[in-house]
Formats: sequence, structure tokens, C-alpha cells
Amino acid sequence: MDTDNNTTTESPEDSGSFTTVQYKKTQKRKREHDMDTEEHVARKRPQFPPISSDKLKGPDEMRKISVPAHRYTPLKDNWLKIFTPIVENLQLQVRFNLKTRNVEIKTCKETQDIGSLTKASDFVKAFVLGFQVEDALALIRLDELFLESFDVTDVKPLKGDHLSRAIGRIAGKGGKTKFTIENVTKTRIVLAETKVHILGSFQNIKMARTAICNLILGSPPSKVYGNIRVVASRSAERF
Repeated sequence: MDTDNNTTTESPEDSGSFTTVQYKKTQKRKREHDMDTEEHVARKRPQFPPISSDKLKGPDEMRKISVPAHRYTPLKDNWLKIFTPIVENLQLQVRFNLKTRNVEIKTCKETQDIGSLTKASDFVKAFVLGFQVEDALALIRLDELFLESFDVTDVKPLKGDHLSRAIGRIAGKGGKTKFTIENVTKTRIVLAETKVHILGSFQNIKMARTAICNLILGSPPSKVYGNIRVVASRSAERF
């Protein structure tokens, strides 16, 4: 019987076409070597001395805060209280432009801190939104205070009497609900038509915003009081 020879012979050209497979150990060693080189480069990074404040100063910058018509009289009455901390403490220049109806704040040669311009603009903006000068002044004294604003219709699209009732639930009878939220969350709240402005730290603003949103959505004030007291007591225990 004839037997078929099915064995195939490989030519040298075919044997050379195969690629050698790298072992995992060599890849691991390569990675370790790359990490060592990265650490070596990180160690050799240059250490630059801090830049002096004189070199950081660039051209004079200016901020403009527009004042609505209903805040002209309060701004005029409290101008000395606003003018004094901006000029004496922050070393800035401030004026009220009668033509454009803007409060203009500008840096000068005596300005030392770069962030003082932002603090002054936030301070004036908070007063323009309706906060008391004493409350807005905390934005200059403390670094961890913020200002947040939102509209009632952003939470729920309400119109007519439904919108008026939602604002009434936030304020309460004689402002009782608003004062309670302010005292529990340690914030300051201003209701201006459909706008809600909150002044406080990040965590306190979050608690006050949650309580106000629950009131807008229809929760009774007694339930909101209980919720914010529980959250406030938990946050006080953490710190």
C-alpha cells in the first residue's frame, strides 16, 4: 500500500518570518525600569525660589458692578461703610460712576494682595443684591464664604398664584420661616421677587438650598425644620 507523505518541510525563509514573543518578566522589568527613570527625573526637578510680589503686579485692573435703581438710596446712605474697608483695608480705589450707574473698583500701587479685588467686588455685589453691610463685610474678612443665587422657577416651573404661594412658604408669616432657616444653617438669605440669594459657607449654603427647594416643591415648614435640624446637628458632630 502506498503511503502519502503529508509532512511539509519548512524553508529557511518561512522560519525567519516568525516573531519572537516577549516574556512577561521582561515586560515587568521594563516597566520597573521606566518607573525608576521617572522617579530619577522627578528628583532632579529644579527648585525655583518664590516670586516677589512686585513681579506679580501687572497693569491696573478694574471691576464694575452695576447698581439697579432701587439700590441707589441704600448705596448713598451706606457709602461710607462701603468705602472705608475697600480703601483702608484692601488698599483699592473705588468710585460710583453717575453716568453708567456702576461701582468701579480699581487696583493701585498700594495694593498688596492680588485677590483683594475679587473680595471687594463680591462685597459690593452682595450689598447690591440686598444684604446688610455688616453681613456682606464678612466676605472681606473670611475666605471660606460664598454667594449663591438661583431662581424659584429653576426648581419648579410655577406661574401666577402658585409662584406667589411658593415664595410665601419660603418667607413664612412675618419672615419666620426664613429667619429659622438662617439661624439653623448659619447663613443669610435675601428674597428679591423670584430670586433667592444665599450668603454663607459651602456646607451651610447646601443645607439652606435644600430646605428652600423642599419648601418650593410643597413640603410643610414643620417637616423642613426637622430635616435641617437633623442635618445641622450631624454636621456639628463631625466638626
